Amino acid sequence: MIWEAIQRAKSEKLNLDVVWLELANAYGSVPHEMIQLVLRMYHVPEDIQVILDYYFSGFRMRFSKNWINLEVGTAMGCTIPPILFVMAMEAILKTAEGSAGPANLGGECSMPPLKAFMEDTIIICFKEDETRQMLARLDTLMAWCRMKFKPKKSRSLSIRKGKIEEAVTFTVAEQQIRTVSQEIVKSLGRWYDS
Repeated sequence: MIWEAIQRAKSEKLNLDVVWLELANAYGSVPHEMIQLVLRMYHVPEDIQVILDYYFSGFRMRFSKNWINLEVGTAMGCTIPPILFVMAMEAILKTAEGSAGPANLGGECSMPPLKAFMEDTIIICFKEDETRQMLARLDTLMAWCRMKFKPKKSRSLSIRKGKIEEAVTFTVAEQQIRTVSQEIVKSLGRWYDS
C-alpha cells in the first residue's frame, strides 16, 4: 500500500508525505499502566485483568541489595506480550489518527493516515500540515505513555506535484528525521530511496 501510494503520487502529480517511524525498545517500553488501561478500554474480562496485573506486579530486578519493581516492559518468550503490545499501539494510533484525514490518492482511492506493523509506524498524508500535526500528536502520546520513537532510525519522503522535494523535513522527539535521499529505509521487506 505504501509503495502504491508513492507510485500513484508520482504518476498523478500529487503531494504526499510518508514518514517511517521506529519505536525504541518496543516490547520493553510498554508501561504496565498502559497495559491495564487498554485491557479496560477493550473490555477484557475483569478476571483476566486481575491475573495480568498480578503477573506484571511480579516483574522485579535487583542491581544491589534491594529489589526494584519494574513498571515497564513485557517478558519475551511469553505468548501474551505480543497481543498486549499490539493492543497498546492500536490505542495510541487510534487516538492519533484523528489528527489527519485519509490520504487522497486521486479518483476514489484513499488510505488511512497511519499504518503500523509491530514497532514500525508509517504516516501517509497528502497535506504537509497534517503530517506535522500527526507527528506532534504521536510525540505527545508517546511522551504521555513514556515511550519514544528513534529519530535516527526514522525516515521521511516528501513528494510535491509528483516530484521528490528534499527541502521538506520533519521532526520527532525534537530531532530531525533524515530523508530517504540521505539514508534509505527498509520497511516490510521493501527498500525505499529517492
